Amino acid sequence: CISSRLPSSFPAIPILQALLYKPLTPSVIPRVFHFRASPSTKISSRFCSWIKPRVPPQDFNIFRAGFSANFTAMTGSSSKQSSSVYDFTVKDIRGNDVDLSIYKGKVLLIVNVASQCGLTNSNYTELNGVYTKYKDQGLEILAFPCNQFGGEEPGDNAQIAEVACSRFKAEFPIFDKVEVNGSNAAPIYKFLKSSKGGLLGDGIKWNFTKFLVDKDGNVVDRYAPTTSPLSIEKDVKKLLGLLDSLKQQHIIPSLLVK
Repeated sequence: CISSRLPSSFPAIPILQALLYKPLTPSVIPRVFHFRASPSTKISSRFCSWIKPRVPPQDFNIFRAGFSANFTAMTGSSSKQSSSVYDFTVKDIRGNDVDLSIYKGKVLLIVNVASQCGLTNSNYTELNGVYTKYKDQGLEILAFPCNQFGGEEPGDNAQIAEVACSRFKAEFPIFDKVEVNGSNAAPIYKFLKSSKGGLLGDGIKWNFTKFLVDKDGNVVDRYAPTTSPLSIEKDVKKLLGLLDSLKQQHIIPSLLVK
């Protein structure tokens, strides 16, 4: 028998399709396929196969491998799940691969940017200010251009780099233009949204949505497009450990006075 644990809302059709999709051998004949609810609200799906005695054992092994591959292909499920932003590789503005694990130990502010948005001037200006102030303390800002909101990032990567680096003097890294919503959303953004949902659902609402990531790669906060980068400076300082050091600077002199 082949058994697996599935969420209670999981549809049976993809599993049936997986069984019927390009069968690897006619020697394996399905006998029973049923669902059984369990107290833990999970659903146990069990597929039992009857194999004729004359069929060699390797046929069953082939079938089992084929079932697993077809199941994953039809449902998109996989046993490997990303646990932090460090699990992802993205492309920079020049098309080079960047393994985000290079940012281990850094505090990250991840932003979807646009060159022609009403929020562009204020956000780029304030992002530059925050980055200049804290980059030597361990802050990195990762900017991902996106054209999904009002078509306000229409240019190619070279044009985007010209605006960000020449016009706004951005010193933080600019990455390849991506989609942040929909089936073609970049994997890093699927992870960010699943880690921190928004007020009206997980989807990114507009340009300059911001995600704050701690030194371990965990998404700890999400900010609306209209949230000023300067207003989240305190949260950045907290993750950098600067608030604790400031407290110590105030506490020690007061103890000496006493």
